[in-house]
Amino acid sequence: MNHSVNQMLSALQLQGLESGASTGRQGLNAGGALLESRSPVDGALIGSVTQASHADYEQVMAAAVAAFEEWRTVPAPRRGELVRLLGEEFRRLKEPLGQLVSYEMGKSLQEGLGEVQEIIDICDFAVGLSRQLYGLTMHSERPGHRMYEQWHPLGVVGVISAFNFPVAVWSWNTMLAWVCGNACVWKPSEKTPLTALACQKITARVMEAFGAPEGLSGLVVGDARVGEWLSNDNRVPLVSATGSTRMGKAVATAVAGRLGRSLLELGGNNAIIVAADADLKLATIGAVFGAVGTAGQRCTTTRRLLLHDSIYSEMTRSLVAAYGQLRIGNPLDPAHHVGPLIDLQAVQAYNHAIEKAMEQGGRMLVEGGVFSGTGFESGCYVKPCVIEIAADAPIVMHETFAPILYVHSYSDIKTAIQIQNSVPQGLSSAMFTRNLLEAEQFLSAAGSDCGIANINIGTSGAEIGGAFGGEKETGGGRESGSDSWKAYMRRQTNTINYTDRLPLAQGIQFEI
Repeated sequence: MNHSVNQMLSALQLQGLESGASTGRQGLNAGGALLESRSPVDGALIGSVTQASHADYEQVMAAAVAAFEEWRTVPAPRRGELVRLLGEEFRRLKEPLGQLVSYEMGKSLQEGLGEVQEIIDICDFAVGLSRQLYGLTMHSERPGHRMYEQWHPLGVVGVISAFNFPVAVWSWNTMLAWVCGNACVWKPSEKTPLTALACQKITARVMEAFGAPEGLSGLVVGDARVGEWLSNDNRVPLVSATGSTRMGKAVATAVAGRLGRSLLELGGNNAIIVAADADLKLATIGAVFGAVGTAGQRCTTTRRLLLHDSIYSEMTRSLVAAYGQLRIGNPLDPAHHVGPLIDLQAVQAYNHAIEKAMEQGGRMLVEGGVFSGTGFESGCYVKPCVIEIAADAPIVMHETFAPILYVHSYSDIKTAIQIQNSVPQGLSSAMFTRNLLEAEQFLSAAGSDCGIANINIGTSGAEIGGAFGGEKETGGGRESGSDSWKAYMRRQTNTINYTDRLPLAQGIQFEI
């Protein structure tokens, strides 16, 4: 392992062998199997983690339940002060944590640093939110009565995060959950355990200095069984899960079976529509970044490009030229635009999708393939490719977590919207146009059926101030900004009678 990687791990206080179970400050002697974290950048072993056993999970959960009982009584602005201090510590350690995100997950260093910035931003958002957990006052129909509603914390929130945003999505959930008065238990992706442990160590130090209860920030590293434990646990009123649609359906079924709540952020199959009057330079930049950013491993990645007939040839030429400028390689090198896929299994999925696309009538506009040789020893580097194919081809209906962009043509805006909405997923969508009428059609109730719909920007790059999430097989959840905080609380309606009479419902009369 090179010197810079050792410096990064040292700054984050990570050792060669870590426990994958923690109640916060206290790391448990996790009793599960050993989990190795190898970088997709160069295949090197970064570190190892002992996975949590069920007994470890029970210990973490018991601590979380106890922490909630104390934390819910702390005034919300005081809870916000803890999150403010967390934000400052993540600011201080932004560079080494961003480097670890890049090295363990494979995204570019700029994206790794940007992901840590998202933690900082959501901390800032949550601090302000801690003074804005507003309820409502309503006029009662009964004289001498006051009616209002207020919001209370739920309890222990389970957070299941994915490898592609190994720290940001955790923070979207936990920072809001904490200011709302909840405790959290986090199951990170087993593909990126060290970034989770780094966040846990940072959080634990701040919580200890603050005097927060032990158990407020629980961590349980392990395979799908940990997700099953959380989903079936009556002590967890809300499970927030980010990942595949298949995983989300399993979580939703288990949680619904016990009448709990689930907040799901699942697959995306996102399209950009490029209209006849669009700024093609702008559209090309949006499409290329959307398709190849994070090597196509974002839930908001652009997977489909819908081009108006009149600009189809010009736009595809522009696209091919732009792809020719991409530099693929070590993501820690700022000169490179695209890093590796997360592992060899992802490479297999990439190859399979290309094979199916060719079988289903696809035509390569930009050739794909796997890199080999010096600098690509991990075997996880692939060529971003562009495939011209029918919009209703079966492979197009599926999300492949890789830099594959499918291109289609359309003749009118109604047809474009129908194609956009034809896939099972409904996360992000975009349209490039200067036509106000078409833009408004795209954003109308009869337009895009996605949770995110943009004009003249791409499908990626959502801001934390807006609610993030999608519809259909994307799961319907909303995280981060706007009023997403309500997902982490329970609503209570209160009526106060300040008279000496008790009017009964439906006009019933009863006197004693």
